[in-house]
Amino acid sequence: MAALVHHAQRLARRRWRQLVWLSGDAQQCRTLGQALWQAHSWHAPLWVGDGHLSPSKARTRLGAEHQLVVLDTHGSGFDPEALGALAGTLTAGGLLVLLTPQPWGATPDPDYARFADHPWRWPDLSCHYLARLARQLQGSSQVVRWRIDQSLHLPHLPSPIVDDTGTADSDCLTSDQAYAVRQLVGLKRRRPLVITADRGRGKSAALGIACARLLTNKAQRVVLTAPRLSAVASVFERVATLCPDGGRVAPGHFVLAQGSELVFLPPDLLTEQINAQQQGGDGSYLMVDEAAAIPAALLGQWLAAFPRIAFATTVHGYEGSGRGFALRFRATLDRLTPQWKALTLNAPIRWRSGDPLEALVNQLLLLKAPLPSVQTEGSVVATKVIDRAWLAQQDALLEKLFGLLVQSHYRTSPNDLRQLLDGPGTQLRLMAQAGEPQAVLVTREEGGFEAALAEQVARGERRPQGHLLAQSLATHAGSREALTARWRRVVRIATHPERRRQGLGQALLHDDMAAARQQGVALYGATFGAEASLLSFWLALGFRPVRLGISRETSTGEFAVMVAKALNAEGETVLADLSERFQAALPVLLAFELKALPAAVLALLLGQLPNTPLSDREWQDIKDVATAHRDPVLARPALQALARQASRRTLTEPQQQAHQRLAAWAFQNSSLADAHNDALKALRLAANSLIEVK
Repeated sequence: MAALVHHAQRLARRRWRQLVWLSGDAQQCRTLGQALWQAHSWHAPLWVGDGHLSPSKARTRLGAEHQLVVLDTHGSGFDPEALGALAGTLTAGGLLVLLTPQPWGATPDPDYARFADHPWRWPDLSCHYLARLARQLQGSSQVVRWRIDQSLHLPHLPSPIVDDTGTADSDCLTSDQAYAVRQLVGLKRRRPLVITADRGRGKSAALGIACARLLTNKAQRVVLTAPRLSAVASVFERVATLCPDGGRVAPGHFVLAQGSELVFLPPDLLTEQINAQQQGGDGSYLMVDEAAAIPAALLGQWLAAFPRIAFATTVHGYEGSGRGFALRFRATLDRLTPQWKALTLNAPIRWRSGDPLEALVNQLLLLKAPLPSVQTEGSVVATKVIDRAWLAQQDALLEKLFGLLVQSHYRTSPNDLRQLLDGPGTQLRLMAQAGEPQAVLVTREEGGFEAALAEQVARGERRPQGHLLAQSLATHAGSREALTARWRRVVRIATHPERRRQGLGQALLHDDMAAARQQGVALYGATFGAEASLLSFWLALGFRPVRLGISRETSTGEFAVMVAKALNAEGETVLADLSERFQAALPVLLAFELKALPAAVLALLLGQLPNTPLSDREWQDIKDVATAHRDPVLARPALQALARQASRRTLTEPQQQAHQRLAAWAFQNSSLADAHNDALKALRLAANSLIEVK
């Protein structure tokens, strides 16, 4: 024990941290872990698991600092996100002690129960993910290995990397952080700032320092948003420290003595207030933390509303991929605010460069999974299903494949890697070129329930684990057949960013649907945030909307949409019923629960309603509104019919804008007033521009 404490002291002199892998019998491991706990005066030691802090609550420690963290996987199992979160809380000279059985990775552990979809039991799942972790820990030169039946193995510590992190700013800990604060305080109109950083670089603290200075000297109000309030706890803490004369009047509301205020709004509420013109406008500031976890389309909407805005995000981690965020959002920034500025925080704050723990956790959880090389010459290998047991052994390919998935989606977590390798009913289909993955499709099997269970689910009496799409359609749409039929749901589809719009994703879907049809699968489906370009992609492939969520997702601000395509006669019957239910419900929902659905999405969905030609009477009502003085409110049914009819026609860009505005007024009672026209005039102009699409 003394040798390990001495090793921690050597780490402290280098300002590094390290992982200790303590494996063996549960009670013996815990006894040794407790002995280490008592052998030194550790700062704020933390035990996770074994009746102490639950691994699922590890995120609650974000922002805290610990010098010893014991992660006990005996009993509860291994939680990948707990490891990622806790590693970021460990300070220089700290040890993260991982307690595992020995051997580890030969069988699943109880944490697998979280994704053991009905009717699977977690002990029956594969455990390729755990086996990979054990193999990497065994082969790593960055790990202190301590088997209870063997002697302690202490790795060699190289000389520390000398880095200059000093700064003249007394509130900041590194020159990187001080520079970011200056840029945030000096935000210019229509010149947004994009800050990216690995975890532990003081990104959120920089936001807090900047907010304090803005509220003290410049701004009356700063709006702060993130996927959840807990993600910005350190921002509020820093503001409270620097502004002791102020105080919190609510969990997400800090008011200074002179009246200026920092207000947190979740993405859904922020979007609603922007649409209602209650947020944004001249002089307003918006700080977006963990921006990678928020859809790029939503960020673009905020970008247009706030003249001074900053986006900060973690480059690699469970809150979302900063790299994917930059790739997806760059085009929006270039189009709307071409003078935007990017900066990166490189210097770590809680530890020094070269830290063994950071490198190891990145490797274990693939937090820095590389994007594959783009291939433009040579033939693309036909799509093929990947054996997951084989993939778990191919470290380089797995990293590239996961890197491709990370850049395609605004939220990717370490748990997704485990689901990828061991999730029941999960399948991977890959398209590669010269050995480099260029596109990947991840699907999951759903449905196939017995009729009695489907009845109980539809009545709200049972909620078996998993089967997201099929269960939702049974619970919310009342379709028992949606659960008894077999589905294949698209979990993720990703194409290399430089190979998009070349048909690779469509080829993957086409081949997989053909295979699913041969295997007797009745329906093929997907669920995603209702964003116009994404919805257009699926509609163009012949998918039909079958359900639309009636409230925005809090963390994304988007409505969820589900689409489906029939693969056989049974699927056609189920899909026809689901489509009828959707078509009947949509107009009513638009007038109430879906009043905030984006107009571009609404315009697309109207094209899925029954195609009923305009009657002569409706046509006369439309012309009376467009070219005469008829009150549009009294001709609303005819204008709704026009909006539905126009959604099936090819429109010019001006006509598309007119169509969206008319549809939003006709179905959602949205105002058409703008800076140039009053509402009535704007409505007549919109109707007039669509007359020719009769």
